[in-house]
Amino acid sequence: MDTDTNAWSQWVTLPDGSTDWIWREQAITDLLSSHTEGSLFVAGCKTNQGRFYPLFDHIVLLSAPAEVLLARIAARTDNPYGKRPEERDAVLHHLTTVEPLLRATATAEIDATAPVERVVQQLEELAEH
Repeated sequence: MDTDTNAWSQWVTLPDGSTDWIWREQAITDLLSSHTEGSLFVAGCKTNQGRFYPLFDHIVLLSAPAEVLLARIAARTDNPYGKRPEERDAVLHHLTTVEPLLRATATAEIDATAPVERVVQQLEELAEH
C-alpha cells in the first residue's frame, strides 16, 4: 500500500507555522488493524509513523546511496518530485538527517540497489517470519 496519497496522508500546519505531510491516523489505524489475510506491505515515511510501529510485524528500511536515488528520480516518469534542484537538495538532506533515524528504528534493512526481484524476495521472507 503506497500511503503517499491523499487517502492515507494529509498536510497539517505545525505550531511554528510550517507544514508537514503526515499519515491520517484513523485511516492508517483502520488499514493496519483490519488486515487479516496474507501479507500487507505499507510504503511511506511520515513524521508520525512511529505511533503505528506496534501494529507492524517489521519496520523495513529500503536503502540506496545518494547517486542511485538521484539517478532513479531523474529517470522516473510517473512522479514529478525530485526534478527541481531544491527537491533534489531535500532528498540529499533527508538522506543524511532522516535515514539515520529510520535505520535506528528499523527491524530490518534491505539494500535497494539489488534487483527488484531480490528486494521483493527479501520482503516476502520477512513476511513469512
